[in-house]
Amino acid sequence: MGSSRLSFGPFLYDPVTGSLWRDGKSVVAGPRPVALLGLLLEAEGRVVTKADLMDRAWTGLAVEEGNLTVQIAALRKLLGARPDGTEWIVTVPRVGYRLPRQEDGGPVASQPPSVAVLPFVNLGGDADQDYFADGVVAEIITALARFRSFSVVSRHSAFVYKGRSVDVREVARELGVRYVLEGSIRREGAQVRINVQLVDGVTAANLWADHFEDGISDVFAFQDHITERVASIVEPAIEIAEIQRSRRDRPNSPAVYDLYLRALAAIIDESIESNAAAYALLQEALAMEPENAMLLSHAAWVLEHRITMGWPRLGTDDKAECVSLARRGLQHSAGDPRVMAHCGMALLQTGKDYEGGMAVLEAAAAANPNDLLVAACSGIAALHCGDIEHALERLHRALKLGPRDPDARFSLTGIAMAEIFRGNYEEALSFASRSRALNAHFDPTYWMLIAAHAHLGNMEQARQFLRALEKMAPDVTLEGILAGQPAKNPQRFAPVLEGLARAGMRPRP
Repeated sequence: MGSSRLSFGPFLYDPVTGSLWRDGKSVVAGPRPVALLGLLLEAEGRVVTKADLMDRAWTGLAVEEGNLTVQIAALRKLLGARPDGTEWIVTVPRVGYRLPRQEDGGPVASQPPSVAVLPFVNLGGDADQDYFADGVVAEIITALARFRSFSVVSRHSAFVYKGRSVDVREVARELGVRYVLEGSIRREGAQVRINVQLVDGVTAANLWADHFEDGISDVFAFQDHITERVASIVEPAIEIAEIQRSRRDRPNSPAVYDLYLRALAAIIDESIESNAAAYALLQEALAMEPENAMLLSHAAWVLEHRITMGWPRLGTDDKAECVSLARRGLQHSAGDPRVMAHCGMALLQTGKDYEGGMAVLEAAAAANPNDLLVAACSGIAALHCGDIEHALERLHRALKLGPRDPDARFSLTGIAMAEIFRGNYEEALSFASRSRALNAHFDPTYWMLIAAHAHLGNMEQARQFLRALEKMAPDVTLEGILAGQPAKNPQRFAPVLEGLARAGMRPRP
């Protein structure tokens, strides 16, 4: 995305040439201080361990730690003091060093967030059980690292705090993170209890907490279960916290990340007007970062959703633009599972590229099996273009990952659709009703409620939900809904359309 040069204060660093400028003038520096500076800048405010710094400056050589201390001192002298008189490079005792970002007065709020997972406290009193607690934490760190919407501090850096009583705000400052995940574990025989909480690194407010307790016969299976549950909950918890932070602290910020958060909040609202507002915000952000895969995929998602719902167009050819955004997003995705999921759905739903879309969604599901949105998208794709039983298996797994998460509406509505396909209308009503309880503005949920009630002969209830849908989407028609559905198997979606028609939905504008 343009120049790879990194700037801070009056300095500009070029990682390709290893050159450093101050106020436009070249700064003469040795290769090792510049190499150390490059790694500190790449960390974007997070702590860099002494081992990593030494490996960068003395690659392949065994040197004493004192050499690092000398070179850091030389780098500090080269940079001088910050405008407020403090050092540019901050020492993190027993860990390493960090170069705070411009806004640092604590964890930074203008960039995508980062999280540290601290070693869990072993409450059992048996030192031999430390391996179990450490193993659980290591698995959680690995699982969270699959998400690209935030970064995770390495295990090596986080485990410096093992056995220490710490203030999460101090940890957040030292590691340069915004969120801290901490917990405790008690194992007595075959019974294990784990308490986990996600904490705001600035305010120390508790954002989410839960406990897990079970008898175990297979330690690794239990570790996998805990990892799956924690990873699937932490990502949406951070996402919600970031949206709230943006609304509270920077409601009109033009920064790309803040524009993205405002667009995300509008997308979640699920209304025609908010969908259009989200697209405008994403276009504004893409004008600044045209190759940002996250922005491209969400813009494709907004248009795909709009087309699938049968809502009024935003441009002259929303379908072509949606597919173009999706292909550009995949080009720059670098394997990001959520980017692939959004783009894959756009290719499948809007572009009718069934093989290509399914391939992208399968790759996304393999890349991060703990992302409930990715799991739901792969399930919905299978529902339209694959085996219904396989689709239900994926959708139920997605629902298990986050039964109360707002994104669970996709899984619940998908399951309701599958049950209508199979003629199980009572089951369809049950899942569609649960979806509506999570989000009362999701059009497809109403499609399922209307169709299931109509098939059961409950015409008054069917018409009641149809009136509610028409209030949200005044232009809704059978033709519009059909046009937004994949048509690999045209007969599969027919039971839904038939139920909508029985309830009295208009066939066309």
